[in-house]
Amino acid sequence: MFSRFFIENEIIDYGNLCGKKNFTPGYSGNISARYKKGMLITTSGSSNGYLERSHIVYTDFDGNSLEKGKKPSSEKFLHIEIYKKRPEFNYIIHVHSPYLSSFAAAGKDLMEPVLAENVFYFGGIPLAEYALPSSMKLVENTAKFFDNYDAVLMENHGFIVGAKTIEDAYLKLELAESYAQIVLNTKILGGAKVLTEEESGEILKLR
Repeated sequence: MFSRFFIENEIIDYGNLCGKKNFTPGYSGNISARYKKGMLITTSGSSNGYLERSHIVYTDFDGNSLEKGKKPSSEKFLHIEIYKKRPEFNYIIHVHSPYLSSFAAAGKDLMEPVLAENVFYFGGIPLAEYALPSSMKLVENTAKFFDNYDAVLMENHGFIVGAKTIEDAYLKLELAESYAQIVLNTKILGGAKVLTEEESGEILKLR
């Protein structure tokens, strides 16, 4: 297992990168990493793009802060439930990036197979039904999709992705945000040419 110092550096570096790409404006979003018997997660009210070590807190899998004076993100239970469902995940990134959040706000998923790369890496990006942010209903509505998918849109909210490494989680975020922009552009151009079920199946066989 990597040291806390190393993991915190990863969270800070990739949070900063998310900020530079405008994937996590203002106070929106949170990042976590599996650590020992719990997780390291950004604190409540912190900004992913401007993180410092003081903005990361060790939290157990019951949602309790293990560090006095530090309050974990209000979305902590969503991260916990996803880690429980996907033991291979070591990192989770939640953001409100503009294009993905536009689809979430419009109540539209990204399940149509439009680009081969996205079929390969995601299969599809489903939409979780809206629930109050930080509520257990949000956890219930969202986490269930991680039985079959690595990334989910959250209706009227944002986007969340998990992976074994933080680099993989970030690159999937970057890919998904670009995909959302491309799908939106195709609508301006009259609609996308959707891949057939057979074509999608051939791509999935390459995994």
